[in-house]
Amino acid sequence: MTEPTRRRVVFVVGSGRSGTSTMAGTLRTLGLHVPQPEVVADATNPKGFGEPRWVVDLHTELLARSNVQVSDARPRAWLDTGTTSGDHATRARVAAWLEEQLAVGDELVIKDPRAAWFLGLWRAAADRCGATSSYVTMLRPVTEVVGSKQTYYGSMGTGRGGAGADQGAITRTAAWVNMMLHTERATRGRQRAFVHYADLLDDWTQPVFALGEAFDLAGVKTAMAVDIAEVHRFIDPSLRRVTMTWDDIPVPDRLRELADETWQALDAIASDDTPAHQEWCDQLRIAYAEQYAEAEAFAHSTVVAQRRAAAAEARREAGGQPARSAVDRVPHAVRAMVPPAARERLRKAIGRERPQGPGTR
Repeated sequence: MTEPTRRRVVFVVGSGRSGTSTMAGTLRTLGLHVPQPEVVADATNPKGFGEPRWVVDLHTELLARSNVQVSDARPRAWLDTGTTSGDHATRARVAAWLEEQLAVGDELVIKDPRAAWFLGLWRAAADRCGATSSYVTMLRPVTEVVGSKQTYYGSMGTGRGGAGADQGAITRTAAWVNMMLHTERATRGRQRAFVHYADLLDDWTQPVFALGEAFDLAGVKTAMAVDIAEVHRFIDPSLRRVTMTWDDIPVPDRLRELADETWQALDAIASDDTPAHQEWCDQLRIAYAEQYAEAEAFAHSTVVAQRRAAAAEARREAGGQPARSAVDRVPHAVRAMVPPAARERLRKAIGRERPQGPGTR
């Protein structure tokens, strides 16, 4: 009989801004290897991301090929990324890179919020390298995740306030539901654990040493006092800088209810990973897909109008006409409400001052 492999790859997954960087950094400090070089820390994550640069670049490339965003609310996006990453060349490329990293250390930690879209690809690569795959899904209340993204990444809409900010909150809440439910499904039946971000900040030793035992991680189980002290310095409870509630995150009632129930189901799995709780997640995933399809049906006319506008703009450019400026794309009825002098100042500001003369105003 062959000896069980000592090779381990721990994938830290879950929505961005949910504590994945803190978990990856903790495991790295205790001795697991984060493939180098890493993404450089910045103001949004001053303690570091714990993300291998090669992995982030790969996922960015695959998402672009799939026409999928990092936080994508569309249920069908999972099919698109699965199709893109399923080709032999991509699988061989990932397996070759992973083999190189396992030559550096037997226990790796790979973290990137984009990784959830490609867990099948990584699982196949780990199997090919004779490594055991384990998954840590970080849990943080959806309002805090969305609030943190709004704070550090800005609104996905037209501005920081008003309708633009509301649209960003709605899209990010929906994307959280989509991401978390499909991540649960993708890791089901595998060696996995769910860890609350708050528990990691309150007393990291309990969830992390439990992971060490459950995943048989030598780096964690044999951690020395100096390593433990370093983790104590690394984890700062003040890292939980955004604590928002639904009062701060305006979303439709139906979406809020679905997000709340998704949180309850994942919280239940974190305590008791049973078939009953997994079935609960399946039901929620179906409910979310139905709700999203309904929203798409309502917005169909808007999508068609945008496609027509894009096609018209393409015809203008193909005909040698300059693309219309942002001002020109504003409906005439709206432009007419702006005083003539203000219109001229706006045109000058964007470099489109028109010749003065009779009728120019």
